[in-house]
Amino acid sequence: MTVTSTPPPGPSGPSAAELSNAAGNFRIRMSAIDRETDAALDSTRDRHGRTVRPGAAEAARARRDKAAVEAYRAHLAPHAEALLDVARLVLDELPPARHLAGWRAVLDGLSASTSEIRRVLDRPVDPGSGEERAQHAVLWPHLTVWADHGYIACNLADQRDGGRHQSSPLTDEERQKWTERAVAAQRRGELELTESWYAADGQPITLAYLVEDDDSTVVALRGDPGVPGWQVIGHYTHEYEAGQDLPAPVPPGVLRPDHSRYNRPAPAPEMSLQDLIRDVIEGRTAGDASNALLGAVQRGFAAGPMIRLQDLLERSAQFASALETAQGQQIAARLSTLARQIEFLTREVQEAAEDLGATVAVLPPHRTPVLRARPRPAVDTSPPVPPPVAGRPARHR
Repeated sequence: MTVTSTPPPGPSGPSAAELSNAAGNFRIRMSAIDRETDAALDSTRDRHGRTVRPGAAEAARARRDKAAVEAYRAHLAPHAEALLDVARLVLDELPPARHLAGWRAVLDGLSASTSEIRRVLDRPVDPGSGEERAQHAVLWPHLTVWADHGYIACNLADQRDGGRHQSSPLTDEERQKWTERAVAAQRRGELELTESWYAADGQPITLAYLVEDDDSTVVALRGDPGVPGWQVIGHYTHEYEAGQDLPAPVPPGVLRPDHSRYNRPAPAPEMSLQDLIRDVIEGRTAGDASNALLGAVQRGFAAGPMIRLQDLLERSAQFASALETAQGQQIAARLSTLARQIEFLTREVQEAAEDLGATVAVLPPHRTPVLRARPRPAVDTSPPVPPPVAGRPARHR
């Protein structure tokens, strides 16, 4: 199949909104394919995440690759290059900002993947053949580039019709007056932050409720509300009105630029905390309980729950720090401290587990099990007569 491109939007071509919608439909379909594939791959693994049906897993990935190619042909193939042309035009018109170089690199990557997809699809193969499956597998990484990062091209195309500037800016005098009122409310604890985003110029905008005398007004702040220097740039009756007036949001960033939702590494085998607790309850020897504890603190590929909890705290601290706000830095420090405490606790648990295993002991035999299902009397026997209730004499006729 030859993938053709449409000319840039104009009197005879699709509008910027139509181009953006086409890419959006492709991303929606890819999300559905990803969910379906995850469910199929889960059925090929055991309870700890190990693949036990490799043939079925390979077939699931082949179905995924084929469905992704079909989605690209249906939604994005006719519009990809035109969308990139529009996105580049809009990008060239944006005010200078830190994120623009990264966005330009994303557009270049999308363009390279589009060219590679077209080159591969131009080679005819027999439907259902091994060559077709190999072709689809080669295309999967390039299709996921669009699924992962196409939203940036869409956002740029959506900005073509305006919405990058505040339609009703405050005067300097109004801005100073409202900022003073908002700062006073923040000191009283009556400035309630509700939503935040970045404008195209890279400046953060935050919506908040300014509460005064049991009355509230929606105000828009520019800058970091956690440090001095922020300003009120607008006041509104409700949030919808604010959204219509303020600069449109641009897509937020990512914590790890190299991460792909559609190309995650295979999950490592994992023993759940619930399984480890069960092993202790069902254990008979000190070694059984010791092994369960050691499983919780195991490091490496098949890390235990405590190691994963520490990793979660450390990554969350990185996320909070990457917000680049004063409050985010404070929370990052708290999370880092908690991660160090988990590290200390992990070492304590490991030492206790090793000491427990070294006791070479078993549970004493007087800890006998209790039967859950008691034996029933035979069908042809009468039930036993219950003894008289204590404290009541038996009646005599």
